[in-house]
Amino acid sequence: TSSFPNEGKSTVVFNLCKALAEDGKRVILLDADLRKSVLYNRCMPDQEVKGLSHYLAGFVPLNDVICKTNIKNLYMAFAGLNAPNPAELLGNPKFKAAIEAMKKSFNYIIVDCAPIGAVIDAAVVAKSVDGMVMVIEQKKVSRRMAQKMKEQLEASGCPLLGVVLKSRYLRIRVTAVMGSIMATTANTESTNT
Repeated sequence: TSSFPNEGKSTVVFNLCKALAEDGKRVILLDADLRKSVLYNRCMPDQEVKGLSHYLAGFVPLNDVICKTNIKNLYMAFAGLNAPNPAELLGNPKFKAAIEAMKKSFNYIIVDCAPIGAVIDAAVVAKSVDGMVMVIEQKKVSRRMAQKMKEQLEASGCPLLGVVLKSRYLRIRVTAVMGSIMATTANTESTNT
């Protein structure tokens, strides 16, 4: 999660998923930003797809929202229609059931959710996942706001796994190393990336 919209959370999530998939892990990117998803428009599927909101509202089974991508080992479940009640849908027992079902088929389930500084959705999602990672944009999020975000996640009982500092001045490269995540930075002016 992140503090505010437009911090690059969805880009970081997608790149993490791609790196894990390229490392041979079976990964699903679950788009739980039911308010303002950007992943569907960025990925531009070649057909109409049903999304997480369709499943959570009981319109389709879970298998109908899982899409294979053109990246080997990477699957996606898009958000679906904008829901009038995202927090209620994400708090539905079907969300936790979906996570548990996906654990049987995937090495990693990465969930992209709405910014915790704007709405409660991420705290609701936190109750169903094993851990959260905060994406913080340098010079946009104050130390106080980052601390408040951390406290909200901790109050949900979800462990904070780490923080990705996003900067317009540095490019973040994420690498999977034996099940843990290590972030390395590379100067964007360098020709060796």
